[in-house]
Amino acid sequence: MMGVVYYGNYFRYFEAGRSEFLRAAGLPYVELEQAGYKLPVASASAKYHASARYDELLTLETSVTAIKLGSLRMGYRLVRDADNELIATGETVHACIGPSGRITRIPSMLRERLDR
Repeated sequence: MMGVVYYGNYFRYFEAGRSEFLRAAGLPYVELEQAGYKLPVASASAKYHASARYDELLTLETSVTAIKLGSLRMGYRLVRDADNELIATGETVHACIGPSGRITRIPSMLRERLDR
C-alpha cells in the first residue's frame, strides 16, 4: 500500500545485516548456536528518516557499537543507493545466552572476532 516499505520490515533488514556481519567476521550465527550460544534481541529501536520505495536498491551498514560482559549492541544505517539518502537508523541490544540457557559472558570465540 502507498508504494513504500512497511516500517516493520526495517527490523528484518537489521536482522539480515546482523547475520551477514557475523558471517563476515568469520563466525556465522549457526556456528555460534552449534557451540550452545544464542543472542536474542533484548531491545530494538529504529528512527525513520525518509521513505524507501518498493524495488529500490538499499545499502545497510551494520556495526557493533558496544560489547559488555554479557551483551552487545549493534547499530544500523540504511541508505538509498540512487542518491545516498539516509532512510533509517537503528540499534539492537542482544543478551548472550549460554548452553545452560542463562545469560552468560560473551564467549571468547565471538569477542575475538568482534574486537577486530
